[in-house]
Amino acid sequence: MTETVGTRGRRPELAAFLRSRRARVTPADVGMPPGLRRRTPGLRREEVAQLSGVGVTWYTWLEQGRPINASPQVLDAVARTLRLDEAEREHLYQLAEVAYVPPRGHATDCVGPEIQGVLDALDPHPAVVYNARYDVLATNPAYRDLFDTPAIRSVGVYNTLWALFTLDETECPVVFRDTELPMMVAQLRQAYGSHVGESAWEDFVRGLSAASPYFAELWRSGNVVTPGPRVKTFRHRKVGEIRMTSVSLSINGMPECRIVAYTPADEESRSRTAALGAHRRS
Repeated sequence: MTETVGTRGRRPELAAFLRSRRARVTPADVGMPPGLRRRTPGLRREEVAQLSGVGVTWYTWLEQGRPINASPQVLDAVARTLRLDEAEREHLYQLAEVAYVPPRGHATDCVGPEIQGVLDALDPHPAVVYNARYDVLATNPAYRDLFDTPAIRSVGVYNTLWALFTLDETECPVVFRDTELPMMVAQLRQAYGSHVGESAWEDFVRGLSAASPYFAELWRSGNVVTPGPRVKTFRHRKVGEIRMTSVSLSINGMPECRIVAYTPADEESRSRTAALGAHRRS
């Protein structure tokens, strides 16, 4: 491993973190006898190495902060031995400079009342919670005013990408499809990198590729991009075109999920958004 400035900064933190976690785990916690003349408050280094299935020298070097490579499998074993919770496990990965992937089944797509309250507080501005696959997990009334149309409901799949790619172009709420849809697929592919081989993702990509030749073409391009603020133009049959600035916000405790909030980009769009709300209340 080539040592960089970032590596030099993280390795002392990694060493201190491992020592502190080791000190809080007693032999009794892991089913070992206490032994005699134990000078450390927790496990010894060699005990951590033995329980983790790694060499004593390798673990000693890791805890000394030396620039050695660590695989996800080895870090997981050390994390289990040291009884790290999920936040500590992620911290261990970051300090060891290894890409962190939450355990399958850990991330929840359940939106609690606190997040729903945030969405509702943003009304009359549209807001939605998406996961990385653009499944719609929660919305507020203004979002439903803009996007919950009969045509979108007829798709029968509560996923924004599926709706946009399978609707007839005349029913699609996105005005500049040739600009916006490639950007969304590039964001999807960027997220896909952490889920290659997972059945839910592979089935989604295969299914949408079969349903939409345009999606299949964009997917084959291999383009990737991360989410960011954008100005998008939508059309609604009742009020016409609305220009919106979209901003993505991450959500603590919901990895790979985000709130996307839309604010009118000009006064005309603000008036038309308000008109949609008035239609709902009338």
